Order: sequence, then C-alpha cells, then structure tokens
Amino acid sequence: MGKLSVNKKHIDTILVLDFGSQYTQLIARRIRESNVYSEILPWDIDEKKIQDLNPKGVVLSGGPNSVTDSHTPRIPQCIFELNIPILGICYGMQTLAEQMGGQVVSVDKKEFGHTSLDVENDSVLFKDINKTINVWMSHGDQVQDLPDEFDLIASTKTAPIAAMQHKNLPIYAIQFHPEVTHTQDGHVLLENFIFEICHAHTDWKMDDLISSRIKEIKEQVQDNKVLLGLSGGVDSSVTAALLHKAIGKKLVCVFVDNGLLRKGEAEQVMQTFKENMQLNVVKSDSQETFLRHLKEIEDPEQKRKIIGRTFIDVFDAEAMKLKDIRFLAQGTIYPDVIESSGSESKEARVIKSHHNVGGLPEDMKLDLVEPLRDLFKDEVRKIGIELGIPKEMIERHPFPGPGLGVRILGEVTKEKTKILQNADHIFIEELIRADLYNTVSQAFAVLLPVKSVGVVGDERRYAEVIALRAVETVDFMTARWAQLPYEFLEHVSNRIVNEIEAVSRVVYDISSKPPATIEWE
Repeated sequence: MGKLSVNKKHIDTILVLDFGSQYTQLIARRIRESNVYSEILPWDIDEKKIQDLNPKGVVLSGGPNSVTDSHTPRIPQCIFELNIPILGICYGMQTLAEQMGGQVVSVDKKEFGHTSLDVENDSVLFKDINKTINVWMSHGDQVQDLPDEFDLIASTKTAPIAAMQHKNLPIYAIQFHPEVTHTQDGHVLLENFIFEICHAHTDWKMDDLISSRIKEIKEQVQDNKVLLGLSGGVDSSVTAALLHKAIGKKLVCVFVDNGLLRKGEAEQVMQTFKENMQLNVVKSDSQETFLRHLKEIEDPEQKRKIIGRTFIDVFDAEAMKLKDIRFLAQGTIYPDVIESSGSESKEARVIKSHHNVGGLPEDMKLDLVEPLRDLFKDEVRKIGIELGIPKEMIERHPFPGPGLGVRILGEVTKEKTKILQNADHIFIEELIRADLYNTVSQAFAVLLPVKSVGVVGDERRYAEVIALRAVETVDFMTARWAQLPYEFLEHVSNRIVNEIEAVSRVVYDISSKPPATIEWE
C-alpha cells in the first residue's frame, strides 16, 4: 500500500531516540513548538534509518530500565559516529555516562518530583537560566563517577552529578526532565540545545505546512477518487477538510452513525461538512445494527471489538456501493504511528493496536493517504482552525473511538444511550456556560450498572445512577480530578435528576490517574 510520504529532506531535524519514557512524545512536541522538526525512533531501530534521517542533533529520552542491569537498552554506535550534538535526559544520561566509561549506581533514595538544581559551572546549555532552578526528577539510578573528558555542570542535594558536558565534543546530559512543564525554564534549556548547540533552522511552520500538504496530496492522488471514513472527531475532520481543499469532489466521505455519539453530534457533523463546507458526505444510519451486535454484551473489551468490527463491516458495505475508488484516506496522527511502531523496533514494544494503523484487511486494494501521520494533536488542531473547521469542533474534549459504548457500563441499549446522551449534554452545556469547559482537559458522564432509590416530588423513584468525570492533564499519561466548584456540581446534579426521569442520583468521580484510568472502561 502506498503512503503519503512527507518530504523533509531539506528541513533540519532533531532526532528523539526513544528508550521507553512516558515523556518521549513530549520532548518531540516541545522541539516542534520551537518551529524545528523532530522525529521519534526506537533506540534499537535499524541504524540506516537514523543515517537516512540525517539529524542535526539527537536527544536521548528517559526510560524505565536500569543501566545497572545487563541487556538493557544502549545508544547505537552510529549516533556517536554521526558527529552531531547529543543531549541525554535521565536514562539517556545514565546510559551515555556508562557507555563512555563513567559509573552509574542504583541509589537507596529515589528522586521523584520537584527538586532544586544548582548550576555549578558555565554551560551554553544553561544560557539565560538562573543558577538555581526548580526541576522535575524521576529516577532510581544516578551517575556516581563522571566519564573521562566530562565536566560537571549542575547538582542537586541527592544527585551530585545532575548535569554534565564533554570537554571538547557537543555532548550534554541532564538527570532531570526539561520537557515537562514542572521544570522551570525547561523550554529555554531545550532551545539552547536546538539553536545554540545544534544550530537548527526554524523550518517547521504551520502556514507552510498546509500548502505543502495540499501539493503532496495532489501529486499522490492525481485524478483518482479518495474514500474517507468521517467520524466527526478532530483527526478525521481535519483530514477531510485538508483533502477537500486539495481534491474537492474527488473526496467521498462515509459517515457511519453508530448511535453511540454525543447528543446532536451526527446532525452537527452533517451540517458542518455537507451543508457548510460542501463536502461529498454519505451518511449511514446504523444504530440498530450496532445495538443488535451489542445485545447482552457486558465485557468492555468485547464491546470495543464488536463496535470496531461492526464499523468496518458497515463502512465496507457503503464503500462497495461506490465506484472507481483508488485511495483510502485515514486520520492517522503521529502518536498513533509511534504507539503502533513495534514493527520498527527489534523488541516490538507495541503499546496498543490502533484502529488507524495496522487494522486494515490484508487484501485491501486501495492505497493509503495519511496527510496527518507525522503531526501531533495540537498541530492537527492548528491546521483545522486554519482550514475553517468550527472552533467548538476542533477544541472539543477527546472522545473514545467506541463512543458511549464504553461509557455505559454493562450492556448497551437504546434507552441507556439516550439517558447518557442527555446527562452528558447537560454536564457539557453547564461547563461551557460557567466558563469551565476549557479549564478541564476532559469531562463526561458515565452511566453506572446500578440503580438507586430517590424521591422526586412525593414519589419514590428507583432509577439509574450517573457519574460525572472531569480531569486536568497535560499529556493524558497522568491526570488529576478537576476540583470543580461544589455549587456548580450541585446545579448540574439538580438539572440531571430533574430533567431525566430515569435518573435518581448523580455522583462525582474524584480518582486521579494513576491509579484510575480517565475512562471507566
């Protein structure tokens, strides 16, 4: 299958070599925020891929392993042979030190959280940064002895060697995480590495990106037709708008309404894309099909699989009715590619199988068009706004692929779906009205598989229980429950119980991630 290849031969690239840190994607995003292109590759990737990338510099990410164990990840030799600047972060620092002759030890007192860092010697890495800063640590190992030819830059109370640099080569290493917002002036440190040390150019800009993508789509597709499964989510919506701008009516969108969308969402998708933006959209009303397949199914993983499989069946049936389709477009974005990139790594560390990557039939005759496949979500949103997609659609909170199917705990029915749609709508409507929607990262209602006694008017009501969930997070890896005002929660609870007869009680979820996940299923 052909893929839209993005031409980056002429732009400066910072490689992020991934050792398994939960923050790896954040490093690449921070670099891109400085208008420099960054790409993530697994540490054990084929060395030719690294050489072909021809990076201006490389950042070694953190990771969960200990360099004191045998057979843990190491920096490939070709990184040193490229003679380019290197910045090791956390595990990246430890393996760098160990590979260059220093000594790393496991410590009794692990450092996790905020720590005060003292800059002891001048370094271009710490240019325009105070001598004492607050940094974010997360490690159980640390460098005990500097490798030969290295100087100490900074230390903390528990880590005497918290930053180091080579005497002659542009090789730097730090024990803390500059990519997280908790580290003071972390962005300054990264920019010092990118611009002062790597001398990278700012080639990665959104306005240039749209015109270059349109050109690439035209070159790939030419006069052929393209099929796209439009879900109404951010990724597929931006893919649709971008393709429409490039090839107009040669794009055919199929919108499968599975009946598990938010209240009014199906109508909004059709109005935005078919009526307002004049896209060629075919709608498939398939709620009954999905409900029939979900009947008596309670296991969340089984529900996910059934919803995914049914979507493909319905989509295929609609696609069969169309003639002369040569390409299939997908809203695959960069995190999907990274998380499903086990095939590129010898260790095959697949985090999850994503429905946009690797879930397609082997015998599919269509070539793939994936114009967003190297973009992060925040970059996709910026493109969407530029292309005229309504802000309320682009800035909407994340919504799971299986929709309300995994927010109705237990069996999914038409009645339960309607109850949840109405409760969720009230919650979101009130968040927007109270100007709280953009202060939380994700908010939604969940229908619990229990009933509870309530009293409404003079009547006893034995009815459903709704849980409200709202979280604050930067990267969705960790999240804290949002401390919404009590008066607000009381008002939302009153509205839900008074306006939805089938609900007698509302509870608020105060679990953080970890130990809980953001979604309930």
